[in-house]
Amino acid sequence: MSIQFKALPTEAVRALQRGGPDSYGRAPERRISDGDGVPCRHCMRNVSAGDGYLIVAYRPFPELQPYAETGPIFLHAEECERAMEDDALPEMLASSDYIVRGYGKDDRIVYGTGAVIPTDSIAARADKLFERDDVAYIHVRSARNNCYQCRIERA
Repeated sequence: MSIQFKALPTEAVRALQRGGPDSYGRAPERRISDGDGVPCRHCMRNVSAGDGYLIVAYRPFPELQPYAETGPIFLHAEECERAMEDDALPEMLASSDYIVRGYGKDDRIVYGTGAVIPTDSIAARADKLFERDDVAYIHVRSARNNCYQCRIERA
């Protein structure tokens, strides 16, 4: 099976980069990167040392519901190009492991799909989860802080 890693939509990111409100209705917080562990969810690369970045509350779900987690993510403060949608592991996934979890068409967690997976096994785990008819898409989240990293869909 073929998969696609999907970055945040450009339209939503540009609104935040221009000072628009995040998922909590607040303006983005601006910081300067030290170059370590600041993954931009739009270009899916780390923000380089000395570059500005934003911290925003982000909810990767279309509407409020009990499973619609909201949490902190980072974005480049300045415009960056959206990462290509393909099966290549995003550069920003530099930790040793991540939570990989399936969601149904109703945007609810599909129980039994979540696990902490070694980074180099994420694509294989996604392929296995997509064998299930009840998994519509997958989230990759930080294994340490549960922060949303990116979405995986069937190609």
